[in-house]
Amino acid sequence: MSKPYIICHMMMSVDGRVDCAMTSKLPGVEDYYQTLDELNLPTTVSGRVTAELEMANPGFFKPKNQEIFGKSGFSKKVDAQGYEVILDTKGKLLWPNASSMKKPYLIITSERVSKEYLDYLDQQNISWIVCGHEHIDLKQACDILSREFHVERMGIVGDPAINTSFLDQGLLDEISLLIGSGIDGRKEMPSVFDGLKIDHDLIHLKLLDVNQFDSDAIWLRYQV
Repeated sequence: MSKPYIICHMMMSVDGRVDCAMTSKLPGVEDYYQTLDELNLPTTVSGRVTAELEMANPGFFKPKNQEIFGKSGFSKKVDAQGYEVILDTKGKLLWPNASSMKKPYLIITSERVSKEYLDYLDQQNISWIVCGHEHIDLKQACDILSREFHVERMGIVGDPAINTSFLDQGLLDEISLLIGSGIDGRKEMPSVFDGLKIDHDLIHLKLLDVNQFDSDAIWLRYQV
């Protein structure tokens, strides 16, 4: 299997929480995008929830015909230097036309997506990948991203579920954590990784680099 070099890059509090409303108030939040730039990740991956809040148009797609696509495939609308990849398992989000985007959208869904939604993406000049029967097959998606879209380096900047899925599938090469100088402390708030099986073995990391910023944020990089 071919795959990009994949780095999970997140900002968190000292206690490992990643709630966006909280991290936006952490000292060092202004260092997040600087560190992301230094990682040289032309392609980044987000989940449906993050995309709905920050990228997609309001509302949801409602197909008139419920016929599903039912097989793997892809549609490449542009050969870009980098993509804004969004994981949207059943194909629900609405998008602006991507014709003039320097970093165009690329939607990854499962085979449960409707044919009508894929036609809609084509009309919006948005590339797409379909892989996985009920859920997205991340390994197959990474293989297609590497072979067909020529993605060499990719950043996971999503949420705990996406981070954990890539980790669990053995797809992460590196973990990059910017720790802001603050504590969340609230119960049941999301952490960087969450949801592995209770009997999952401990995942060992190798420290690659440590940097301190004037904001008192600490940047840690680990090899998985």
